[in-house]
Amino acid sequence: MGVSDRPTSRGRPATVVDPAYRRRVRAWVTYDWANSAFATTILAAVLPVYYSSVAGATLPSAATATQYYSLTLSASVLVVAVLSPVLGGIADVAGTRKRFLLGFAAVGIVATAGLVGVGVGDWLLASVLFGIGRIGFGGSLVFYDALLPHVARPADLDRISARGYAWGYLGGGILLAANAVAILLLPEDDLGFRLSLLSVAVWWAVFTTPLVRHVPEPPGEGVRRAGSAVAAGFRDTVRTLRSLGRFPDLRRFLFAFLIYNDAINVVIATAAIYGVELGFDPIQLTLAILLVQFVGGPYAMVFGALPDPTVPRRRRRVLTAFVVANIVLLPVTGIGLRLLGPADVTGTPGPPIAAAGSMPDVVADGGDAVLRWTGQSVELTYTAGPDRGELPLRLDGAPLVDGGDPVVLDAEGPAVHAGEVEAVEVADIGAHELVVVGGAEVVTAAEVLPAERSADRAVILGALVAVQLVAGALAVTVLGRLCARLADRMTTRSAILLSLWAYVVVAVWGFALDSVAEFWALAWLVAVSQGGSQALSRSLYARLIPDRRSGEFFGFFSILSKFASFLSPLVFAASVALFASSRPAVLVIGGFFVVGMVLLRGVDTARGEAVAATADRRMSHPRA
Repeated sequence: MGVSDRPTSRGRPATVVDPAYRRRVRAWVTYDWANSAFATTILAAVLPVYYSSVAGATLPSAATATQYYSLTLSASVLVVAVLSPVLGGIADVAGTRKRFLLGFAAVGIVATAGLVGVGVGDWLLASVLFGIGRIGFGGSLVFYDALLPHVARPADLDRISARGYAWGYLGGGILLAANAVAILLLPEDDLGFRLSLLSVAVWWAVFTTPLVRHVPEPPGEGVRRAGSAVAAGFRDTVRTLRSLGRFPDLRRFLFAFLIYNDAINVVIATAAIYGVELGFDPIQLTLAILLVQFVGGPYAMVFGALPDPTVPRRRRRVLTAFVVANIVLLPVTGIGLRLLGPADVTGTPGPPIAAAGSMPDVVADGGDAVLRWTGQSVELTYTAGPDRGELPLRLDGAPLVDGGDPVVLDAEGPAVHAGEVEAVEVADIGAHELVVVGGAEVVTAAEVLPAERSADRAVILGALVAVQLVAGALAVTVLGRLCARLADRMTTRSAILLSLWAYVVVAVWGFALDSVAEFWALAWLVAVSQGGSQALSRSLYARLIPDRRSGEFFGFFSILSKFASFLSPLVFAASVALFASSRPAVLVIGGFFVVGMVLLRGVDTARGEAVAATADRRMSHPRA
């Protein structure tokens, strides 16, 4: 079955699914598995560290490296946002959605592979390659999403969109975990980092192959000359902007999406920073992020099944009750562990330290740098450079050792580089004196770090797994019966609303969160809702647009996804400035979810689908 065999009705699917349709769906889903490697390893975890510590090692400071990296990211996102609608229009006219996807993917893969050659001081090369790679990644996603209504039958949209997100979570998480191991095992000459960057290109290329082979190119309007296609693409982009008024439910959905997806982006972007502010161990935070990757995939599949009429009613009732149970039990469990569990197991705050976060004076004593503070660990700011070498550290009158080896401050560098930071870990809380031997001209500042929170990850993870068992038991018994009416009336829109209710709980709970156990439980709750909200938003949008103009409309969807990270970060930053804490800001973000839910409730999906179907019939080709 090719694309032209896609049913014209937006109703229930055909009773027979042939092998060609299954191959097409599997191939489309596999591309999510392929490109998510870039999202996790390049965007989220490995490249930012490598850029700052290796490529930007010769820049004046670490802050300068961060600035250049951020500028590169912003510029690449802007390029994709500007090009997406016009190229989407061209693709619709010329029938080149798949070719644009593969073209952008090829550019991204080649640029990503080139990162393996980035060495010390190659920040400009790293910026160029990363920027091109990010454009390839973002551009390919626009046309990947635009293929969805041509790949999936109408009643399968939710399930297949969710399956794509699920496989993306799993694939990105697996490669990131493997790369983390490689970085730890192959530290020599940054080999682990380099191989990790190269692995993304290989992974991306290999798992794009099924899409190349099995997903056909949807038809366009038959424009053969490139100049005509470009002109038509620009013309249709302007037409799309003017025609939004004829799609009232689509317009309402876009406003709702802009608000709630804005807040989702902030939750994703600030979770780790918020955890650091609360004094959580970075390892705990990294593991919690990996938890989201692996847990989010199955829950995306669960949400995809909730509105699917082909899923048996009994199963949908159980799955709905299972989600509701998690929304209730995860906060109860996390808060209960904080209140009732031992502090060294749950990671609750240690004894208060008035000096935590202060900036003790660095005093020169001969050629040494001396600082005194009350607390636990301390972070030194220093200037690295040629011939500075390794400076021994003395803590409270004795050489500082770790595992029997002396601890030193490595101030050697290929060029003078100010703003380097190094944490000096101290086991005990109290009054301390640190001497950096020979560091009078090297150490420039110091900051007392919050006391570490110890936590037993095995106990916490065991409690979260127990929550799943209890939620499952409740779902197949009493709660399944209580949620029967909700499940029977579940639509794509109401499933998104359920996921947003989970985010409201996340925001309110995050305001008062104060333990590692809670952070892990909250991360699990984010994993419950994140994949479902994103996957179903994509499939609902696909229902509300004319299929023949999917490239144009998903170009606009891409713009909204990019600019949806604009407003709530400003509100978040303003709240932090006003209250000197991120806690009120987290609560404010909850208001975005509430507003998005109110707007989404005004979307009449059936009416919106009918309007889109009518628009398709008015065009020169029938719905594909």
